[in-house]
Amino acid sequence: MTLTMPFDNTFAREMEGFYAPWQAEAAPAPELLLLNEDLAVELGLDAAALKSADAGAIFAGNEAPIGATPLSQIYAGHQFGGFSAQLGDGRALLLGEVLDVHGKRRDIQLKGSGRTPFSRGGDGKAALGPVLREYLIGEAMHGLGIPTTRALAAVSTGEPVRRETELPGAVLTRVASSHLRVGTFQFFAAQGEIEKVQQLANYCIARHYPELASAENPYLALLEAVRDRQAALIAKWMHVGFIHGVMNTDNMTISGETIDYGPCAFMDAYDAQTVYSSIDTQGRYAYGAQPVMGRWNIARLAETLLPLIADNEEAAVEAATDAVAKFAEIYVGEWLTGVRAKLGLQSASNDDLDLANSLYTIMSEQKADHTNLFRSLSSAAVGDDAPVHAELQDSAAVTPWLERWRARMADDAMAPDARAQAMNAVNPVYVPRNHLVEGALKAAVETGQMTPFKLLLDIVKSPFEPKDGLATYAQPASAAFGAGYKTFCGT
Repeated sequence: MTLTMPFDNTFAREMEGFYAPWQAEAAPAPELLLLNEDLAVELGLDAAALKSADAGAIFAGNEAPIGATPLSQIYAGHQFGGFSAQLGDGRALLLGEVLDVHGKRRDIQLKGSGRTPFSRGGDGKAALGPVLREYLIGEAMHGLGIPTTRALAAVSTGEPVRRETELPGAVLTRVASSHLRVGTFQFFAAQGEIEKVQQLANYCIARHYPELASAENPYLALLEAVRDRQAALIAKWMHVGFIHGVMNTDNMTISGETIDYGPCAFMDAYDAQTVYSSIDTQGRYAYGAQPVMGRWNIARLAETLLPLIADNEEAAVEAATDAVAKFAEIYVGEWLTGVRAKLGLQSASNDDLDLANSLYTIMSEQKADHTNLFRSLSSAAVGDDAPVHAELQDSAAVTPWLERWRARMADDAMAPDARAQAMNAVNPVYVPRNHLVEGALKAAVETGQMTPFKLLLDIVKSPFEPKDGLATYAQPASAAFGAGYKTFCGT
C-alpha cells in the first residue's frame, strides 16, 4: 500500500542547510498499536486508510507516504545550563507538512525511526514505554486546553532496543505546529551565520506570526511574541501541576507548544520544589522554577537575534534586555488570570495575588493534593466545605482562608451554581496520575496488554467531567509510591 498525504513542505523547499535529507531505518515487524482518529480527521487524512493492514509500515518509516520529504533538522541547545553546539534530530524524521481542516500548517514527524546524521552515537530508536508516555501526556495536555504537540499514531517495531535492559521498540508519529526551537536559532548564531539566523527568523514570522511582517522592528517583535506565548504556556503548566522536567532550550518551541514529553509528570501533593526527573539532580527544572527557566530560555533566544534587532550593539542589547525583563510581568498576568478562573473570580482585585499565594502556602504546609484541592473548591462555592477540609491534614487551617475567599467572591455578581460550573470547567477531575501512568506502561511493555493504557487515555482526554465508577483515577498515589518516584528520559 502507498498512502498519499496532502503535503506542502515549505521547510524542505525554503530552508536548505537547516536539515539533512534522510530515510528511516526499516522495522522488521511493524504493528499499529494506536491511531488518533480524531486528529487524523483534523489533519484532513483518511482515518480508514491509516488503519489498513499496512499502516504499521507507514508509521514505522518503512514506507514513506507519497509527497513526503523525510529530513532531520539540526539545532543546538543549552542542556541543564551547558551549551551543546550541535544537537539535532537524533532519532526523528520530519516527513512533511500538511494544512489541516482549519487551514493551520502542521508538521508530521516520526520519532524513534533510527539513526540520523545527528544521533551522536545513539541508536536513534525509541522504546515502547517512552513512546506511549508521550502519546498519553500529549493527549492529556490537549484535553486540558494546553498548547501541545500531539500523537497521531504509535507502532511497535518488532525489534528490541537496549537501554538499561532490553525493551520492545516503537515509533511515535508526532504532530506539531512546527519543530522549530530556540536551539535552532542557537545553532546558526553559534556558527556566526547571521544570514541564516535572519532566514530562520523570516521563516518563523511567515509561518507562526505573519502579523509581525509589517512591524517596525519585526525581529524584536518576534522575540516579544515568542516570549508572550511561552509565558502563557508555562502559566498553564503551573495551573495543572505539570512539571516538564527537561526545559532545555532545544525543548522550547518558537510556536509556543509544549514539546518533548520525556521525564515529565504531574504533581500530586503540592510542593513548589517538586522534581521527578532522574536527570535533574540539582532541581534546575523543579515545578516552582519553571517560570524562571522560561525567562532564561527567552534570554538565550534574544542573544541570537541581537544582530537583527539593531545595527548598533548597545541599542540591540538594551531593546532585547527590556523585552526579556517583561517576561515576569507577562507571566504573572497570565498566571493570575488562570488562578482567578480556578478560584471562581470574574473580576480583578489588587489582593488576588496574595489571596492565591495564601492558598498555595496552606496547600504546601498541609501536603494537599494539587488537583483535588482546586476541584473541591467548587463544592465550597455552593456552601459545602467538607470536600475542601477532606483534602487537608488539619482541616481548620483553611477556615480563615475560606472566609476571606467568600468575601472576595462577593465582589462578583455571580450565582453560586454558575460559579461552581465555571470552576469545574477549568479545574480537572483527572490528570495522568503517576502511579496510573506507570501501571499502564508496565502492562503494555511487559505483557503487551494495552487495555489499561487505552482506558487511562480515554479518561485523561476529557479531564473535566467525572466518570461513573472511575473515582480511583482521581486519587493520588500512596505515600510510599510518591516518596521515591522518578521519571526517566528514555533515550
